Amino acid sequence: MLANPPENPTASLGHISIAWPENLLRAAVAVNKELILLYWQIGRDILNRQQQQGWGAKVINRLAADLQKAFPEMKGFSRTNLMYMRAFAEAYPDEQIVQQLVGQIPWGHNVRILDTVKDQTERLWYVQQTIQHGWSRNVLVHQIESKLYHRQGKATTNFNRTLPQPQSELAQQLLKDPYTFDFLNLGEDFQERDLERALINHIRDFLVELGVGFAFVGSQYHLEVGGEDFYIDLLFYHLRLRCYVVIDLKIEQFKPEFSGKMNFYVSAVDDLLRHPDDQPTIGMILCKSKNKVIAEYSLRDMHKPIGVSAYQLKDTLPEALQGNLPTIEQLEAELETVSIIDKINGLSGSDGKIQVMHYPLDEAYQRLRLRTKKTEFSLEEIGNEVAKIQSEINANTTIDSDLI
Repeated sequence: MLANPPENPTASLGHISIAWPENLLRAAVAVNKELILLYWQIGRDILNRQQQQGWGAKVINRLAADLQKAFPEMKGFSRTNLMYMRAFAEAYPDEQIVQQLVGQIPWGHNVRILDTVKDQTERLWYVQQTIQHGWSRNVLVHQIESKLYHRQGKATTNFNRTLPQPQSELAQQLLKDPYTFDFLNLGEDFQERDLERALINHIRDFLVELGVGFAFVGSQYHLEVGGEDFYIDLLFYHLRLRCYVVIDLKIEQFKPEFSGKMNFYVSAVDDLLRHPDDQPTIGMILCKSKNKVIAEYSLRDMHKPIGVSAYQLKDTLPEALQGNLPTIEQLEAELETVSIIDKINGLSGSDGKIQVMHYPLDEAYQRLRLRTKKTEFSLEEIGNEVAKIQSEINANTTIDSDLI
């Protein structure tokens, strides 16, 4: 059964690339929607039975056994997945929400949202954003872990006075505060050019953090005004807003004079680069920190649309520790010892039945960094994370690999 529609319109079979026809994509989406509705109905039935018979009746255990016996070729009826179905039905008691909204995203996406987001309004927001932007599961998890819901639209701006509706509302929602640059690795004494270079070197991650629709135009973009040379830190074009976006990077707290400089840049871009069909250029000042009141006063009488946001870098290691931590290769060597293998098998609950043949070390390290915002981990922490991933891989491979 095809549970999830492909996340891009092509698939690979050996060395042959196959395009997914539009009718096949529609069919995949329809199948996914029916599968999600089936899971919701099973979850609702479990809730009803437990209300009638009580938890002690072991409804889920009996139902898992019955379904696996009745449909031995169909995946997805493990006890764990049935627990998710119950939680899914409990989280969305209205069938219309399932039909019109959550049924449009894959089951694995729904499971991740159930696991990590407890507020109903926030859950539905992530569902809508996933549908709108076509987020993969990994992108969805990253956006949840970086608390995008609480950052989106929080930048200090003057858009409501300087942009027409609905342009001002859309532009406001596209800006965040703070921006999270935890994919950068900068020392304590970095300069603005170091920050700029790091963002350019990680342009893919930077674009993901900026959001959908940003197209990179250039760094240190040259403008000649009045016979003098000026250079914009970062220049983007937003495909949905249909306008240029000027970004000025500051490694210090916001100061009122920053808004004057940005006003100059925005005016220059409007005159020199903006096409007659383009919307007004937007300026965004990214600072290490900001005082919201000072930022609001600085933008109050500006006639150009400007926003101010802070950014967060990941915690940097003290110099004394840098170079003393084990490398990835050293960690891999450590993890390949018999004792670690035994440990991981024990942690994953395999009782020796699962033979660990692969260590997803990069993924484990990335998940630890995203979750803890740290860069230093003990072998035990990494071993536990690897064990968790290995357990998920084995569980998904044997039970729900097409679903979660």
